[in-house]
Amino acid sequence: MTSQLASWQSTELTGGLPLVWQRRPGPEIVASRLWIRGGSSGDFPGQRGAAQLLAGLMTRGCGDYGAEALADLVEGCGAALRCEASEDSLVLSLKCASSDAEQLLPLLVAMARDPWLSQDQFELERDLNLQNLLRQREDPFQLAHDQLRGQLFAGGPYGHDPLGVEQELAELQRDQLAALVAPLGAGGALLVACGDLPAQLAESFDGALGRFAWATAAPRYEPGPLAPACGRPIALLEQDTEQLVLLLGVATVPLGDPDALALRVLHAHLGLGMSSRLFMALREERGLAYDVGVHLPARRGATPFIWHLSTSAERAGEATTAVLEEWQRLLETPLSQAELALAKAKYRGQDAMGRQTCGQIADRQALVLGHGLGEHFVSECLDRAERLDAETLLAVARRHLGAPALSLCGPASALAAAQQAWQSHPLSPVFS
Repeated sequence: MTSQLASWQSTELTGGLPLVWQRRPGPEIVASRLWIRGGSSGDFPGQRGAAQLLAGLMTRGCGDYGAEALADLVEGCGAALRCEASEDSLVLSLKCASSDAEQLLPLLVAMARDPWLSQDQFELERDLNLQNLLRQREDPFQLAHDQLRGQLFAGGPYGHDPLGVEQELAELQRDQLAALVAPLGAGGALLVACGDLPAQLAESFDGALGRFAWATAAPRYEPGPLAPACGRPIALLEQDTEQLVLLLGVATVPLGDPDALALRVLHAHLGLGMSSRLFMALREERGLAYDVGVHLPARRGATPFIWHLSTSAERAGEATTAVLEEWQRLLETPLSQAELALAKAKYRGQDAMGRQTCGQIADRQALVLGHGLGEHFVSECLDRAERLDAETLLAVARRHLGAPALSLCGPASALAAAQQAWQSHPLSPVFS
């Protein structure tokens, strides 16, 4: 049975796979996403990096097309086809002209159900991911982020880079990867399409599903992995650089948690734009930061709430103290009415900017439905955000942000100064 809610339509394809679509006037473009629950958080011990490796290989041949033939077909149509693994999902994405949609859209099903996984392409993709891991070692920010990930999530499902762990990735074999294909969709999957869609959209996908049988269903709301207790409140990594990279963060709640919205409004207040609290306080007013911002991804499980800053080695201690003071302020002082109004306006603006194109709309809908949060989750959040008050934001901050971990990467002198600042501040366990 087909249903229509607002501007979205939905139906159930062969085998139970949900198809959700929105027809939009404008350019003759189609954007589609096949969202599959899984991702790097489901990597088996000893095989960390398998999900990302599988994602890369899905674009290197599927169904009737080997690697070269698939590339020729997609590029010959001027289309874009990719697959990537996040912590919580595999997402297969296609953007193409409307005139090519009927031919190309079934590739999404073929990639998931019948990837070639040839030995030569497997080795090429594995080597590429290993090289990417090696390159990340040259990036102080990436090193500090990896360090903080270990502090917050230890050896848990979110405790490694989606690219994997070098030794485990290097030892992965093709047959281990092939064994991951059949279970795909066991936790749920869905198709989302947006744009100038073909009249026979469902029929195109059903034809592919008839060939590549797939029994799955819409993902249900089930909170993902939680974070273990933080093992190291502070972690230091010495690098021969002229700057100190500082990350201060804590593991918070899943996207579907009632408190998650307040954290996102705080994110808008702290880190969105040049009028954000951290940008103004640390860069504009005091000149302490080359770069400063806030990272709050969308996670099915425990979500990291991270502040990041880079500063000169000479001002490492001063900058660390300033960051800690701002974090403490967040726990002690409610937002003013002007700050609250601006934060809500930024939250609304960020939402509007995130749904300007068909691809952005498809991404948003796939994320929300993939987390099992319901079609109207975004609009409901916008309504709820308007009703949030400063006292509620303060209570949520105190509930989830009270014990952050500090990750530092830089020269020895800067590390020493930053560590001293940390140990002298009430946020440090050493202080108490």
